[in-house]
Amino acid sequence: MKRSWRSHIRPNLHLIHLKNIPIFKQLQLEEGLLRSDDRNFLIINEGSPRSIVMGISGKPEELIHTASVKQDKIPVIKRFSGGGTVIVDENTLFISFILSKDALDIHPYPEPILRWSADLYKDAWKIPNFHLRENDYCIGEKKCGGNAQYIKKDRWLHHTSFLWDYTHSNMNYLLMPAKRPKYRQDRDHLDFLTPLKEHTISQKTLIENLKETIVKQLYISEFDITSWEPKAHRQSAHLINL
Repeated sequence: MKRSWRSHIRPNLHLIHLKNIPIFKQLQLEEGLLRSDDRNFLIINEGSPRSIVMGISGKPEELIHTASVKQDKIPVIKRFSGGGTVIVDENTLFISFILSKDALDIHPYPEPILRWSADLYKDAWKIPNFHLRENDYCIGEKKCGGNAQYIKKDRWLHHTSFLWDYTHSNMNYLLMPAKRPKYRQDRDHLDFLTPLKEHTISQKTLIENLKETIVKQLYISEFDITSWEPKAHRQSAHLINL
């Protein structure tokens, strides 16, 4: 039975809750919804298998240990948005918003979208010292989530990979990027990251609290993605052959 979280006189927000879907499939879905649909969507994905995801302008030789990645057969994906390089796995929580520019009372530009989303998570999760630092979500001085955006004429997308937990050895596939947030300084991944599981009860609680908070701004209804067929659109997300 489909559930709805009601909000008064608010635009509709269609919820797509995925489990165990590869991040490449999620990115293909997001790009289709962004480019070929005009509705508002919230996409949540849990349990995605291990992959490396790069921004649209990322260069593998500058960002990852290509020989190790190739040897261990880890998929490498370029998303259609900007942002940095991340390695994701079953312990990554993906949350994406795809909204029309008139859905919220904010300016559809990167900084206002970042501030809106950070305030939303702060209000929903009540995690002490959770805040926006440059383009990242942090708890104290450590990063717990990274963001990327795509803004077009009448719609925008904001997607985040949150670290519910992470495998330390996976970080060895990533190089220290030449371009990095100032607050990171020269810290390696283990000193720079903090998993959400150390700051809250459960991933399920985070998801439910997010739904209960976003309903103050938008009317949420569950969306059956199996009935959706995309129209023809440009497809920029792709796998990279190393």
